[in-house]
Amino acid sequence: MSVIRSARPLDWRDLCAVAAGAPLTLATDARERIGAARALVEQINARGIRAYGVNTGVGALCDVVVSPAEQHALSHNILMSHAVGVGAPLGTQETRAIMAAAINNYAHGHSGVRVEVVERLVALLEADCLPEVPALGSVGYLSHMAHIALVCVGAGHARWHGERVSGAEALRRLGLAPLSLEAKEGLSLVNGTPCVTGLAALALQRAHWLLDWADAVAAMSFENLGGQMAAFDAASLAYRVSPGLAQVGARMRAALAGSGLLAAALGRRTQDPLSMRTIPHVHGAARDVLAATAEVVNRELASTTDNPIVAGTPDEPRVFSQAHAVGASIALAMDSLAAAVAQVAAMAERRLDRLVNPLVSGLPAFLAEASGTRSGFMIAQYTAAALVAQNRREAAPASLDGGVTSGLQEDHLCHATPAALKALAVIENSSRIFGIELLAAAQAYDLQPVSAERAPYTEALYAKVRAALPPYRDDRPLADDMGRAFRMIADGGPPPLPVFTAPATPASPSSPEGWAPGEPMAIAHAHTASANDAMPGVMGAFVGP
Repeated sequence: MSVIRSARPLDWRDLCAVAAGAPLTLATDARERIGAARALVEQINARGIRAYGVNTGVGALCDVVVSPAEQHALSHNILMSHAVGVGAPLGTQETRAIMAAAINNYAHGHSGVRVEVVERLVALLEADCLPEVPALGSVGYLSHMAHIALVCVGAGHARWHGERVSGAEALRRLGLAPLSLEAKEGLSLVNGTPCVTGLAALALQRAHWLLDWADAVAAMSFENLGGQMAAFDAASLAYRVSPGLAQVGARMRAALAGSGLLAAALGRRTQDPLSMRTIPHVHGAARDVLAATAEVVNRELASTTDNPIVAGTPDEPRVFSQAHAVGASIALAMDSLAAAVAQVAAMAERRLDRLVNPLVSGLPAFLAEASGTRSGFMIAQYTAAALVAQNRREAAPASLDGGVTSGLQEDHLCHATPAALKALAVIENSSRIFGIELLAAAQAYDLQPVSAERAPYTEALYAKVRAALPPYRDDRPLADDMGRAFRMIADGGPPPLPVFTAPATPASPSSPEGWAPGEPMAIAHAHTASANDAMPGVMGAFVGP
């Protein structure tokens, strides 16, 4: 289904759809807004109104006046000098998401590029002829878009059906001539926050899938370790006000309903270890961060993030040359999401350690079928610990890195795009950690000494793993199994949970005014495989209260 940029800005889900291959279409009203903004730039130029990047240089050269005859060269040269990315190129989805965010930004009608420029980006998306965009080398937002824009003018490189070709060859195969840029277009093509916004949308989608899997895999480990279901009691959890916590508690109750293993363990302990009993608190806190981050990303997409912004009428054009291209809010949001996901994954590694440790698991040592000659999951836990440590390094806030560029003109940097790249790296590492826990939990079921039935939902998850992979007997490289489990988690959400609705409990004296635990903060229907139907965040429908 086509994603249409009309009067309504795209949201993060729209970017993810385009990233996955959906076509993006400009509605008539969007084209009209783009054209009207271009008319303003032409009036600004004709009247000699000083405007940054239109008739001046950029960065520390902002006070150097550029004549009309030099403005084409300025726009063209901006692309050449700003295309300074290094390292491995971004993936297909990442590049498509960034391009969609840029098109959305121009469609607000305050950038001043010609419609033909925006249509060129749309054409590249439609043909799936994607510019090669090095991932590294940006302190904010410039280099990624510069590499995308290179292909529009017949420079740089692109991927055409998997083949690396020059930008000129890519346009030739599309039957298009290289664009000749006019005033302001070079600056607008590299400006704003499309790169971080596109990457952030993908981070939201992948984090959402991961957190759904986190609940599901944690339920398997909890069941194997004989946890106490009191940790997910609705009345107890209602004393802490958090939509995410309430949602996770309900999901855990649904996932573990009908478990004979947990019935057999009832009353065995007063309290479980924190990695088990704080699943609602830690996973729920991450979901709250996810919802807040979604709001930030959608606000970014609803904003014009260009510098300068053009507004007014042809008779009275206005130029706002300030700082809307700086992505402080989305940089902070990405840093926060990375830290939240890293914490969830760190707790997963602790549960994994409990599964493989015979001192606390009640299971064969390291989930090996024969001790001594087989190591089982001993070293897989090392891998998870290494990834947790890597996450800890990646989760250090990029938004505080600072730095000074452009001859003191740009003396405060938010590092928004690096923050998004780090968040994506943390999410990938964490998906690998949960993949290892998933395999270990399935193995633990195979070696479970208690003769009792699994919950219907965890039984379905176990069957899903065993349909793809047999039990592990040190008979093959475990890395291959871990790779397949990673793909299972990274490529989409887990099977949907069953409907589970618990009765509301009376309001407590400590409840917020007008709120009874189990009532307005919950929706009495199932949270399915996707929680993307809630606006503006991503909390979705709760499973029970």
